[in-house]
Amino acid sequence: MSPPSDAESLRAFKAPDEFARAVEAYIDNHPLSRKLRADPAFRESKPHMRQPPEQRKHSLTSGTLLGPGMIPVPPLAFTKEGEEIVVILYLGTELCGHVGMVHGGMLGTLIDEGLARCCFAALPHKIGVTANLNINYKSPTKAGSYVVLKAKTQKIEGRKAWVEGRIETLGEDEQPGTVLVEATALYIEPKYASVRLS
Repeated sequence: MSPPSDAESLRAFKAPDEFARAVEAYIDNHPLSRKLRADPAFRESKPHMRQPPEQRKHSLTSGTLLGPGMIPVPPLAFTKEGEEIVVILYLGTELCGHVGMVHGGMLGTLIDEGLARCCFAALPHKIGVTANLNINYKSPTKAGSYVVLKAKTQKIEGRKAWVEGRIETLGEDEQPGTVLVEATALYIEPKYASVRLS
Protein backbone atom coordinates (compact mmCIF):
# COMPACT_ATOMS: atom_id res chain seq x y z
CA MET A 1 0.00 0.00 0.00
CA SER A 2 1.50 3.33 -1.06
CA PRO A 3 1.59 6.32 1.33
CA PRO A 4 -0.91 9.15 0.90
CA SER A 5 -0.16 11.66 -1.86
CA ASP A 6 0.82 15.25 -1.09
CA ALA A 7 -2.74 16.35 -1.84
CA GLU A 8 -4.18 13.64 0.43
CA SER A 9 -1.81 14.64 3.24
CA LEU A 10 -3.26 18.16 3.16
CA ARG A 11 -6.74 16.78 3.80
CA ALA A 12 -5.83 14.04 6.28
CA PHE A 13 -5.70 16.11 9.47
CA LYS A 14 -8.99 16.97 11.17
CA ALA A 15 -8.51 19.78 13.66
CA PRO A 16 -9.90 18.61 17.02
CA ASP A 17 -10.85 22.00 18.43
CA GLU A 18 -11.38 25.67 17.64
CA PHE A 19 -7.81 26.65 18.54
CA ALA A 20 -6.30 24.07 16.16
CA ARG A 21 -8.69 25.19 13.41
CA ALA A 22 -7.58 28.80 13.91
CA VAL A 23 -3.88 27.84 13.79
CA GLU A 24 -4.42 25.78 10.65
CA ALA A 25 -6.33 28.61 8.95
CA TYR A 26 -3.65 31.16 9.86
CA ILE A 27 -0.87 29.00 8.40
CA ASP A 28 -2.86 28.05 5.28
CA ASN A 29 -3.74 31.67 4.52
CA HIS A 30 -0.46 33.32 5.49
CA PRO A 31 1.11 35.44 2.70
CA LEU A 32 4.20 33.20 2.67
CA SER A 33 2.02 30.10 2.17
CA ARG A 34 0.10 31.80 -0.62
CA LYS A 35 3.32 32.90 -2.34
CA LEU A 36 4.88 29.41 -2.24
CA ARG A 37 1.61 27.74 -3.24
CA ALA A 38 1.58 29.88 -6.38
CA ASP A 39 5.14 28.87 -7.31
CA PRO A 40 5.06 25.73 -9.52
CA ALA A 41 8.60 24.82 -8.42
CA PHE A 42 7.32 23.93 -4.92
CA ARG A 43 5.16 21.00 -3.82
CA GLU A 44 2.83 21.55 -0.86
CA SER A 45 2.21 18.84 1.74
CA LYS A 46 1.89 17.91 5.40
CA PRO A 47 4.70 15.32 5.50
CA HIS A 48 3.78 13.93 8.91
CA MET A 49 0.36 12.95 7.58
CA ARG A 50 1.96 10.82 4.86
CA GLN A 51 3.04 8.33 7.52
CA PRO A 52 0.61 5.47 8.24
CA PRO A 53 -1.22 6.02 11.56
CA GLU A 54 0.29 2.85 13.06
CA GLN A 55 3.79 4.26 12.43
CA ARG A 56 2.88 7.80 13.40
CA LYS A 57 2.08 6.84 16.99
CA HIS A 58 5.70 5.69 17.45
CA SER A 59 7.21 8.86 15.95
CA LEU A 60 8.46 11.73 18.10
CA THR A 61 7.47 14.53 15.71
CA SER A 62 4.51 12.87 13.96
CA GLY A 63 3.01 11.41 17.11
CA THR A 64 4.33 12.28 20.56
CA LEU A 65 4.79 16.03 19.96
CA LEU A 66 1.72 16.52 17.79
CA GLY A 67 -1.24 17.68 19.84
CA PRO A 68 -2.75 20.37 22.09
CA GLY A 69 -0.21 22.59 23.81
CA MET A 70 2.63 21.26 21.67
CA ILE A 71 2.41 21.24 17.86
CA PRO A 72 -1.38 21.46 17.51
CA VAL A 73 -1.42 21.22 13.71
CA PRO A 74 0.92 19.19 11.48
CA PRO A 75 3.55 21.49 9.92
CA LEU A 76 2.86 22.74 6.39
CA ALA A 77 5.78 22.12 4.03
CA PHE A 78 6.69 23.52 0.62
CA THR A 79 9.38 21.47 -1.06
CA LYS A 80 11.56 21.93 -4.11
CA GLU A 81 12.52 18.28 -4.61
CA GLY A 82 15.92 17.57 -3.05
CA GLU A 83 16.92 21.24 -3.14
CA GLU A 84 14.93 23.41 -0.78
CA ILE A 85 12.20 23.27 1.87
CA VAL A 86 10.10 25.82 3.75
CA VAL A 87 8.08 24.57 6.73
CA ILE A 88 5.56 26.67 8.67
CA LEU A 89 4.36 25.61 12.11
CA TYR A 90 3.08 26.72 15.49
CA LEU A 91 4.96 25.89 18.71
CA GLY A 92 2.73 25.61 21.76
CA THR A 93 3.24 26.52 25.39
CA GLU A 94 4.04 22.99 26.61
CA LEU A 95 7.36 22.73 24.76
CA CYS A 96 9.35 24.89 27.15
CA GLY A 97 12.75 24.66 28.79
CA HIS A 98 12.71 27.99 30.61
CA VAL A 99 9.23 29.30 31.29
CA GLY A 100 7.77 30.82 28.14
CA MET A 101 10.70 29.75 25.92
CA VAL A 102 10.76 26.72 23.62
CA HIS A 103 13.30 24.10 24.71
CA GLY A 104 16.51 24.16 22.68
CA GLY A 105 16.33 20.38 22.23
CA MET A 106 12.92 20.79 20.63
CA LEU A 107 14.33 23.30 18.16
CA GLY A 108 17.26 20.98 17.47
CA THR A 109 14.85 18.14 16.70
CA LEU A 110 12.84 20.34 14.34
CA ILE A 111 15.84 21.65 12.44
CA ASP A 112 17.40 18.19 12.14
CA GLU A 113 14.17 16.82 10.67
CA GLY A 114 13.68 19.82 8.39
CA LEU A 115 17.21 19.71 6.97
CA ALA A 116 16.87 15.95 6.46
CA ARG A 117 13.58 16.34 4.58
CA CYS A 118 15.25 18.96 2.40
CA CYS A 119 17.94 16.64 1.03
CA PHE A 120 16.64 13.07 1.20
CA ALA A 121 15.02 13.20 -2.24
CA ALA A 122 18.46 13.94 -3.73
CA LEU A 123 20.05 10.81 -2.25
CA PRO A 124 20.17 7.61 -4.35
CA HIS A 125 17.56 5.72 -2.28
CA LYS A 126 15.93 8.80 -0.70
CA ILE A 127 16.87 7.91 2.86
CA GLY A 128 19.65 9.01 5.19
CA VAL A 129 20.81 9.40 8.77
CA THR A 130 22.30 12.39 10.55
CA ALA A 131 26.11 12.17 10.57
CA ASN A 132 26.77 15.70 11.83
CA LEU A 133 24.56 18.54 13.01
CA ASN A 134 25.90 21.95 14.08
CA ILE A 135 23.40 24.32 15.69
CA ASN A 136 23.75 27.96 16.67
CA TYR A 137 21.00 29.41 18.83
CA LYS A 138 20.67 33.07 17.85
CA SER A 139 17.65 34.30 19.80
CA PRO A 140 15.17 32.85 22.33
CA THR A 141 12.09 31.26 20.78
CA LYS A 142 8.85 32.27 22.48
CA ALA A 143 6.39 29.49 23.20
CA GLY A 144 2.98 30.01 21.68
CA SER A 145 4.35 31.41 18.42
CA TYR A 146 4.49 30.74 14.70
CA VAL A 147 7.87 29.93 13.15
CA VAL A 148 9.20 29.07 9.71
CA LEU A 149 12.02 26.67 8.92
CA LYS A 150 13.98 27.30 5.71
CA ALA A 151 16.65 24.95 4.37
CA LYS A 152 18.68 24.42 1.19
CA THR A 153 20.79 21.50 0.05
CA GLN A 154 24.34 22.76 -0.52
CA LYS A 155 26.06 19.71 -2.02
CA ILE A 156 25.46 16.07 -2.92
CA GLU A 157 28.30 13.57 -3.30
CA GLY A 158 27.14 9.99 -3.78
CA ARG A 159 25.54 8.93 -0.49
CA LYS A 160 26.35 12.23 1.28
CA ALA A 161 24.31 15.43 1.44
CA TRP A 162 25.24 18.76 3.05
CA VAL A 163 22.41 21.08 4.07
CA GLU A 164 22.10 24.54 5.66
CA GLY A 165 19.02 26.03 7.26
CA ARG A 166 17.45 28.19 9.91
CA ILE A 167 14.33 28.74 11.96
CA GLU A 168 12.87 32.24 11.97
CA THR A 169 9.89 33.96 13.50
CA LEU A 170 6.91 34.09 11.14
CA GLY A 171 5.87 37.71 10.64
CA GLU A 172 2.66 39.12 9.26
CA ASP A 173 3.96 39.07 5.68
CA GLU A 174 6.36 37.00 3.56
CA GLN A 175 9.48 38.91 4.62
CA PRO A 176 12.17 37.07 6.64
CA GLY A 177 11.68 37.18 10.39
CA THR A 178 14.12 37.19 13.30
CA VAL A 179 16.59 34.31 13.03
CA LEU A 180 16.17 32.01 16.03
CA VAL A 181 18.33 29.03 15.08
CA GLU A 182 20.90 28.37 12.35
CA ALA A 183 22.28 24.95 11.48
CA THR A 184 24.44 23.00 9.07
CA ALA A 185 24.28 19.24 8.70
CA LEU A 186 25.69 16.24 6.90
CA TYR A 187 23.38 13.33 6.09
CA ILE A 188 24.59 9.96 4.83
CA GLU A 189 22.57 7.28 3.14
CA PRO A 190 23.31 3.98 4.94
CA LYS A 191 24.99 1.28 2.87
CA TYR A 192 22.14 -1.08 3.73
CA ALA A 193 19.56 1.25 2.13
CA SER A 194 19.75 -0.40 -1.29
CA VAL A 195 19.18 -3.83 0.26
CA ARG A 196 16.45 -2.71 2.63
CA LEU A 197 14.48 -0.85 -0.04
CA SER A 198 14.88 -3.34 -2.90
